[in-house]
Amino acid sequence: MAEQQVQDALDYADNIIATLREPFLVLDKNLRVQTANASFLKNFHVSKEETVGRFVYDLGNRQWDIPRLRELLEEVLPQKHSFQDYEVEHHFPALGRKVMLLNARLVSVDSRPALILLAVEDITERRGAEFAVQTSEVRYRRLFETAKDGILILDADTGKILDANPFMTDLSGYPLAEFLGKELWEIGLFGDKSENQAAFRELQQHGYVRYDHLPLKTIGGEQADVEFVSNVYDVDHRHIAQCNIRDISERSRLERRTIEQAVELSDLDRRKDEFLAMLSHELRNPLAAISNAVQLLRLQQGGENLIQQQARAIIERQTGQLKHLIDDLLEVSRITTGRVRLRRERVAMAGIVQAAVETVRPLIDQRKHELTVSLPPEPIWLNADASRMEQVVVNLLTNAAKYPDEGGHIALTVQQEVGACVLRVRDTGVGIPAELLPHIFDLFMQAERLMDRSQGGLGIGLSLVRRLVELHGGTVEVSSEPGQGSEFVVRLPVGPMAMLQLSALAAEPAQPTAGGLRVLVVDDNADMAEGMALLLKDDGHDVRTIHDGPTALQAAVDFRPHAVLLDIGLPGLNGYEVAKWIRKQAILRGVVLVALTGYGQETDRQTSLKAGFNYHLVKPTHFKDVKAILAAIPVDPNGGVLHP
Repeated sequence: MAEQQVQDALDYADNIIATLREPFLVLDKNLRVQTANASFLKNFHVSKEETVGRFVYDLGNRQWDIPRLRELLEEVLPQKHSFQDYEVEHHFPALGRKVMLLNARLVSVDSRPALILLAVEDITERRGAEFAVQTSEVRYRRLFETAKDGILILDADTGKILDANPFMTDLSGYPLAEFLGKELWEIGLFGDKSENQAAFRELQQHGYVRYDHLPLKTIGGEQADVEFVSNVYDVDHRHIAQCNIRDISERSRLERRTIEQAVELSDLDRRKDEFLAMLSHELRNPLAAISNAVQLLRLQQGGENLIQQQARAIIERQTGQLKHLIDDLLEVSRITTGRVRLRRERVAMAGIVQAAVETVRPLIDQRKHELTVSLPPEPIWLNADASRMEQVVVNLLTNAAKYPDEGGHIALTVQQEVGACVLRVRDTGVGIPAELLPHIFDLFMQAERLMDRSQGGLGIGLSLVRRLVELHGGTVEVSSEPGQGSEFVVRLPVGPMAMLQLSALAAEPAQPTAGGLRVLVVDDNADMAEGMALLLKDDGHDVRTIHDGPTALQAAVDFRPHAVLLDIGLPGLNGYEVAKWIRKQAILRGVVLVALTGYGQETDRQTSLKAGFNYHLVKPTHFKDVKAILAAIPVDPNGGVLHP
């Protein structure tokens, strides 16, 4: 009866072992397997027959035949010892590498022989996780220690510093011990405690703060400019704030220097514009005198010999070239700063083309080119700035005239397509290299100049063409093949027909008035004033010349002119002051004031308008423009001049 109870107890124990999730073996005194639970058989991919009754060291591929394990197992029975957490690492053919903990305990029931209960715990995954954590910690610590930015670890609940990396200690000068337990303001950040607390509240509220330029006061009293970024995260159920601090002192110095340079460049650019305006003015004055003299010589064509005619033609061409260069010089700042302004009106494209051809004709003739112009029979009307569009056509024709060999051909055609006026300028020149085509409209861009093909220019003309065309709502394109010339195509929008017909009526040219006028010419350049006076007298006008501002006031009262051609840069009183004074005199009411000046920027024109000028002409002025203004002053039916 007692033996049966013991057997029942053993069977009950076996049943319990069989249900355990961990692998178990029961060994007899000879270390043979008496029982192997289902978990052991399953985990080690063996059958009951391969296990029960077998010597423990013979199991599998003898993975348990380990000298130290032998010692431990063989001491369990005779010395009634047990052992725990003996670690075994083995590679199983069917399972791969396994790490296990073995635990052995002596089991004795009444008078039955003692048995050994051997538990096997598979800790492979745990060891892998521990190794990964350890590796991660080592990697993190290595990064933390070697980072080239300062790193502070804070308790996100209290704001106290828990750790600081070596870069941070080097940057601030404080040793690590001085950081621990301190708040940021105590190690030189955020200036004072209240500022520190405000930043910390923001960090707690949003979990992230950033400061691009935060001063850090070092232990030596020096100040570094730092970039400060902090965010909050959890580590082992603890709120941690990591602060990354980058020394940007050098970057800040460069930024300040960049700002200073930008200010210097802006000032330099302003002074450059002022210099260009003054240079233009100083160049225009002698050029205007030369231009007037050339126009006077033209009036005497009948008395010239061949050499005189050729000399006058050379001066005339080069005067035009100089005027073009001066205009381009001033356009640099206008293009780069976007100060090109349009004075739109309804104008006929044919008139613009004709004026441009007349301007470029001397250069075309000098190069012995053939120019063909094709215009449609019906006028094409544009809402455009006539002078600016003339500038576009002049620049395209000038460009076309520069590059063909002498005796080349230039073709200019104007056509009306759907909603657009299309202008084409084609030449038979050397063409444009393929690599240059995408940049041909860039400022200062020019094809390579050869010694025998240097035609002048500043590389501004085509850039100005594109800018002006785009301001008019149009487009400009270029196509070219090396050695086969180039073609520029300008497309400009055309307005509704009803408005165009109305504009055509309004565009009828005014009939010139008959009879001479009294004209006062005021210019401190005596050659300029004398040349203009001779041209005016030849045209039948009564002219008086003055060379300073104060004298001009008295001359205006005594002479009572119908028109005053008035320079701006005068000694004593400038042209603006003279104009304002004239506008206040009742006896001079209605006098036509024409600014005839070397100052040609938009601001100069606006100032002239405010001072009371009716017109603003930029030197050197073509005399036909002066004649057109004077022709618009009315006369009475008897041929006498109506005084303003």
